[in-house]
Amino acid sequence: MIYVIGIGPGSAGDITQAAIEALRKSDAVVGYKPYFQYVEPYIRPSARRVDTGMRHEVERAEQAFRLAEEGQVVSVISSGDAGIYGMASLILEMKRQRGGGVDIEVVPGISAFQKAASLLGAPIGHDFCVISLSDLMTPWRIIEKRIETAAEADFVTVVYNPRSESRYWQLERLKELFLQHRSPSTAVGFVRQAGREGQKVVVTTLKDLRTEQVDMFTVVVIGSSQSYQWQGTLITPRGYYHEEALPEEAVGQSIMRRSFHTIIGELRQPDLPSWRLWPLLHVVHTTADFDMENLLWTTERAVERLYDGVRKGDITTIVTDVSMVASGIRKGALQRLGVEVVCLINDPRAAEMAHELGITRAQAGIRISARQHPSAVFAIGNAPTALLELCDLARKGLCTPSGIIAAPVGFVHVEESKHAAKTLQGIPMLLIEGRKGGSAIAATLVNSILTYDDAPSLNPGRDL
Repeated sequence: MIYVIGIGPGSAGDITQAAIEALRKSDAVVGYKPYFQYVEPYIRPSARRVDTGMRHEVERAEQAFRLAEEGQVVSVISSGDAGIYGMASLILEMKRQRGGGVDIEVVPGISAFQKAASLLGAPIGHDFCVISLSDLMTPWRIIEKRIETAAEADFVTVVYNPRSESRYWQLERLKELFLQHRSPSTAVGFVRQAGREGQKVVVTTLKDLRTEQVDMFTVVVIGSSQSYQWQGTLITPRGYYHEEALPEEAVGQSIMRRSFHTIIGELRQPDLPSWRLWPLLHVVHTTADFDMENLLWTTERAVERLYDGVRKGDITTIVTDVSMVASGIRKGALQRLGVEVVCLINDPRAAEMAHELGITRAQAGIRISARQHPSAVFAIGNAPTALLELCDLARKGLCTPSGIIAAPVGFVHVEESKHAAKTLQGIPMLLIEGRKGGSAIAATLVNSILTYDDAPSLNPGRDL
């Protein structure tokens, strides 16, 4: 009989009762020499101790079989869990090879990564994977492929054998690969000598992870996009707070919040300042088009500056080119902040001007609105003629917009109108490059301004 025992990470409180009972039944205990200090109190005085050095796993397994085949009860000990980078697979493979009748029982133990996770808080509260950086028996090209897959799939990733004197570059390479898929602010923790003397627990970020502080006695845990730090702990939410029953009026907000977290996990470069990230999340959420990462152009701190203007009462009017943009701006936010929306495309004056001058009604509406509200925020989500009109009026000093949302859509003069808008200096501006745009995008960009105070907590959906 062979018991393959996981003895835990090394602390007395982390060895299971099942492991203790198996050790007490054993006539012989086989293991790596340093591990005996953790199990000595549970070994019978008469039991034989067979200890070997590092990298003698096959020799230990063969000795265990020889003793068991003589009729002895044998325990083979592994640190942590015997089935996780431990002796269990070797023992079972050897039994298959030998074809003998020795009974095998695997006794599970607390793994080092479980102990490390408990010391860090709750970093593996959701889907996770474990990767060893040891390339002694696994080619590095395979390890690197696993690293890239884990990073791209947004797994919480536990790293074993992260660094040694001879293997000093692998963890740095892992960090480099993860930064290609994860935000530099991704929560990271590592624990050295978990459960043993000299234990050290560190919570940091992917960007600030100092690989030289890590060695072979360390377990590294890289959080997912959902993981976060709180009071020195690392937490990966399971989703209870997102899934809990909410009042009817808050369901839409819950969905939007969850959508934003999903978007962040899929952005190529999620580590952006909030004045850039907040409107980007809104346009991607509205369009499901991640090309908006390339297309959203803003002046420095445009959303922040415009929100400050609204908050202080300096901005009280938003002018839109078409009624669909006006319809998409949240009425609750407008009421809460004391902001009025003006759209004159259906005004008789605009229709008359358009007919007399041979221009579009959207263009005429902007011309009239600019006279009445010269310092408004102008949100153009349909007509390039309206944006060109606004640029011409502003260039001539006939209006001084507090801000411009430039998102006309189509194929005629659309790109030209946006190039013209970019020449206006000193005006906070959010603009969708190229042919793409539309009323929904213009409206959601306005909504990102009106709710910018929710950006730090990443809690969208107010006023839905």
